[in-house]
Amino acid sequence: MSRKRIVAFLLAIAVVGALAAVLPFASTASAASCATGWNSSAVYTGGATASYNGHNWGAKWWTQGEVPGTADVWADQGSCGGGGGTTTGGSTGGSTGGGGGTCTYPNWVAGTSYSVGDVVRYTNGNLYRAKNANPGYDPVISTWFWEPFTCGGSATGGTTTGGGTGGNGGNPGDFVVSEAQFNQMFPSRNPFYTYAGLTAALSAYPGFANTGSDTVKKQEAAAFLANVSHETGGLVYIVEQNTANYPHYCDANQPYGCPAGQAAYYGRGPIQLSWNFNYKAAGDALGINLLNNPNLVQTDPAVAWKTGLWYWNTQNGPGTMTAHNAMVNGAGFGETIRSINGALECNGGNPAQVQSRINRYQSFVAILGTTAGNNLSC
Repeated sequence: MSRKRIVAFLLAIAVVGALAAVLPFASTASAASCATGWNSSAVYTGGATASYNGHNWGAKWWTQGEVPGTADVWADQGSCGGGGGTTTGGSTGGSTGGGGGTCTYPNWVAGTSYSVGDVVRYTNGNLYRAKNANPGYDPVISTWFWEPFTCGGSATGGTTTGGGTGGNGGNPGDFVVSEAQFNQMFPSRNPFYTYAGLTAALSAYPGFANTGSDTVKKQEAAAFLANVSHETGGLVYIVEQNTANYPHYCDANQPYGCPAGQAAYYGRGPIQLSWNFNYKAAGDALGINLLNNPNLVQTDPAVAWKTGLWYWNTQNGPGTMTAHNAMVNGAGFGETIRSINGALECNGGNPAQVQSRINRYQSFVAILGTTAGNNLSC
């Protein structure tokens, strides 16, 4: 073979090798199995997977109604096979399209104790597996206790009778405030603050308005709604009205800073959640990326109500106890004021504001047919 032919031969081998590095050879391996089909009404938290248009997609953070492939919240995990259609609207019989077979698991019940590895079907039709033992926390709220689960088939819910102890699970029939009473309390409310949004948020904190005697349950519900009414002008305002305050709610000393912008963490929702550190803390507790998406509190009624319940049930604020503990342990309505805005209103700071809250509380317990109890002021 001549020298020129040898050189040409070697060059041809090099070209083939280079192409092989960038063009994978055909494989007989099948594509990955499709996850449960994306559901337009389902809530997905960071790490959840859904299939859409022949691809699996992973949620980067909390999302609902954002179509995979058209929203940055979804990361393309590659093509898949074996089903995985798209579901629109709510699902009562489970999600379909997982590819082969049927997976039957019990329906999730708020307040029921779950062990590591337990799999349940949530109300959105999707399956979730317990990562850590828990007393019935909502699967779409806590990413610490629950993770999405795919069984390879369609998820078919079992029949659930009764329920756990102490869980209202977001079921309006278990909430001590009826929709008619809610409307009576807030005759001029903004349509954003829906009763359905409130009851959907209840599963985030099953003990709220569901602890103690019927009187205590009604008193706590009335106390929460009275403070909410005061904060929002009767559920009229969704966001803080003084826009000049907006840039003040960014604590740049926090290690995570203010990724949504200097003026992004103004007051929103029923308790007027404000400051970047509160959005971070509430988002972490609820499994929703509120630090990067604070607008969810003013665009999603259930998220808005959940942030209010988060503060009520977990934060002492300027007080010495949470507002929830104040009501269920007999400290009285006055201590809920202290926990929410006591630094400015209590101990003679602003008696007119305190009285406004008390007046609303007394009105609401009357609507619920119970008494106000002691220690109304702070």
